[in-house]
Amino acid sequence: MFLQMHGSILPKMVFPLFVIGSWAMFVTSISYFTKKNLGISSILLTVTGFVVGLGLSFRSSTAYERYAEGRRYWAQLMLATQSLGRVFWVHTVERDGENREKDILSKLTSLNLLVSFAVALKHKLRYEPYTGYDDLVHLVGHLDTYAHAATIKEPEKVNRPKPRLLKLLGGYLGISFAASNPRKAIKRAGHPLGNLPLEILTYLACFTDELVTNNQLVIPMHQTLAYNNIAVLNDVLMGTERVLTTPLPIAYSIAISQITWVYVFLLPFQLYPSLKWVTIPATIVASYIILGILFIGREIENPFGHNVNDLPLESYCAQIASELDIISSKKKHRNRDWVDSLDNKVLYPFSTSGWNVWKQRGEEKVREALRARTEMGHDRAPLVTEDEEKNAASDSSADAAGTRDRNSEFDEEASIGLCCIPSMRSGDCTNSIKRCLQKHQE
Repeated sequence: MFLQMHGSILPKMVFPLFVIGSWAMFVTSISYFTKKNLGISSILLTVTGFVVGLGLSFRSSTAYERYAEGRRYWAQLMLATQSLGRVFWVHTVERDGENREKDILSKLTSLNLLVSFAVALKHKLRYEPYTGYDDLVHLVGHLDTYAHAATIKEPEKVNRPKPRLLKLLGGYLGISFAASNPRKAIKRAGHPLGNLPLEILTYLACFTDELVTNNQLVIPMHQTLAYNNIAVLNDVLMGTERVLTTPLPIAYSIAISQITWVYVFLLPFQLYPSLKWVTIPATIVASYIILGILFIGREIENPFGHNVNDLPLESYCAQIASELDIISSKKKHRNRDWVDSLDNKVLYPFSTSGWNVWKQRGEEKVREALRARTEMGHDRAPLVTEDEEKNAASDSSADAAGTRDRNSEFDEEASIGLCCIPSMRSGDCTNSIKRCLQKHQE
């Protein structure tokens, strides 16, 4: 991590550190080669250092709070889309006859609306107000929205023009007045752009209303869940916009920046009496530490941009789309398809026998096994495996006379785990199983 440049703030500090180094060299050279000693008492370091540290701490904590809040809103968005995806795909009734195909496609359309909301929110937070982007155009091209109408009328404004070299260089070197303005596309729009995520929410609300009207979402709890999660999506929209449009007050930003720069420019005067020529590298190192904290706070203040230190919104949108694809990949599960499965080991790790075996043993044996499993605990490997049951049964049957019917075998198998409990700490269940079977055979 020490030598990692990807994501580092160092490239944006090259120009400021060059200026500080040149200033330190100038002060040191004047003091060394002339009779003018520009050195002053270092007591000013202590007095102003506390104020600078307090200001930088406030700046950094405020910026990270905005970053963390933006992440919480996107996590809330993922939760709401998962819940709505289950409501639309699982709890919505598919009507019989010719309407079944229509209902399936309608439910798929609603899931696509959830994905389009996330993608549209990403573009809105990045001041990209149109719909002609590669990851959005096919999701909302069929919707009647202001952004879509503006895209049709002004298609040339969808893709931002490449910034000039000086703009790129200024942004890379951290020169604020040379950086490009991200709001430029919104300010230069010639037609109403609307609010695309909000308009998508209206389509989701209308879709839910129609499900209720057609008796496809009949359970009141499911209706409440759908409307509540649509409200959650609206809350996410407003919350992320609040994070984006409520930066640190300009008075604080200016004051903290000015105090920090004054402190850094005074460093050579205070370090020269003690360090002489070492003042130059010492000033550069100290400036890197101080200005680095200031620049990091500025870097993460807006967590929704394209920089490497911003939130990976593309990954979040891809995750939402993938999760909704998983939900829609299978039909609604019926209990008999998975509860009655032979592979359903209902009493694992007490026994590896399947659901059908324990069903034939009866309620009393099942409840007895449940009590025994509680004593055994769930954090262990199976005390009784199928191989142990078979081996123990075959060894004991060789010495036993006669045969037993199937129900008797179920009773013996159910007792095996109970006999293993006294010896579960030693892990030697096989001998205990044999003794149990011999006892039952007698």
